[in-house]
Amino acid sequence: MVNISIWIIPLLIGFILAYGTWKKVPTYEVFVEGGKEGLSIAISIVPYLVGMMVAISVFRASGAMAFLSGLLRAPLDALGVPTEIVPLALIRPISGTGALAMTTDIINTYGPDSFIGRLASTMQGSTDTTLYILTVYFGAVGIKKMGNALKVGLLSDLVGMIAAIVFVTIVFG
Repeated sequence: MVNISIWIIPLLIGFILAYGTWKKVPTYEVFVEGGKEGLSIAISIVPYLVGMMVAISVFRASGAMAFLSGLLRAPLDALGVPTEIVPLALIRPISGTGALAMTTDIINTYGPDSFIGRLASTMQGSTDTTLYILTVYFGAVGIKKMGNALKVGLLSDLVGMIAAIVFVTIVFG
């Protein structure tokens, strides 16, 4: 049986090039122009990316992560939520790479089939890097007012985290 997933992207690209040529669009020139635009966008994103990385480093190095984890320990213990998940919940809206590193550490420590491992994996997949998205993508296109997007993004992250806890508890608890 032919594995269609291997061929779908090359076929799609070939179709687009053939269609553009059929419509008499200068496909190579348009491709090069798009590459130039993509490169300029990538260069404009760099300052926002560096700023976010510095902010994450300061947050972790200052002890704020440990302080917030300590504040949330008692209420989470009362709800039966493992406190080992708190650093992941705090870093996930900020940094995808940092959250992935924390998830990897949790899985290496507790195992992929443990409640905490499953919760970390589910939380990783059910939330997003809201602050990263806002700083990088909104900054790249010059959007200055992002208050409502921030509120909605962080609320959706909170809902995703709560949903992860509820569903993992129901399915694996």
